[in-house]
Amino acid sequence: MSVKIRLQRHGKKGKPFYWVVAADARSKRDGKYLEKIGTYNPNTNPATIDLNIDAAVKWLHNGAQPTDTAKAILSYKGALLKHHLDGGIRKGALTQEQADVKLTEWLDAKSGKVDAKKDGLTKVQADAKAKAFKAEQDVNAKRLAVAAQAEADAIAAANPAVEEEVEASTEEAPATEENNETTEA
Repeated sequence: MSVKIRLQRHGKKGKPFYWVVAADARSKRDGKYLEKIGTYNPNTNPATIDLNIDAAVKWLHNGAQPTDTAKAILSYKGALLKHHLDGGIRKGALTQEQADVKLTEWLDAKSGKVDAKKDGLTKVQADAKAKAFKAEQDVNAKRLAVAAQAEADAIAAANPAVEEEVEASTEEAPATEENNETTEA
């Protein structure tokens, strides 16, 4: 019996959620499986992958063939690297300690990249939110200015005497500012 490591779709329409399973190659996509190895949720950014690396490596040692997508997931989480390093241990090229060190170094570097992506995404979201807030404030300020101008025009149209007083007060204001500047200097 040939075994495949593949994805089994779950979730509702438009919101896929996958189980990573080891299944007989002849079984249906969402049918009977031998062992559930992990889960994959592509709806989050970055995608959430929960994988039992030891179980995946066990199936790879037993000859299971991953599908293209499953192979990408196994590579992303380090299962293929562990399988490769175990082959080096069997051949005598590495010791178990050396393989463990290489795997932990690779996993640390990978987690650093993932954390950097998450930080970048949160920063982009915060910048977009601040930009939208600033644009909203500008629109509100313009709207208030237009409303105040319309109200002033309506008052001026209703009372022509008030308009003359407003014009006189605006003419006096620059003169008082010039007097203040000469006294300060």
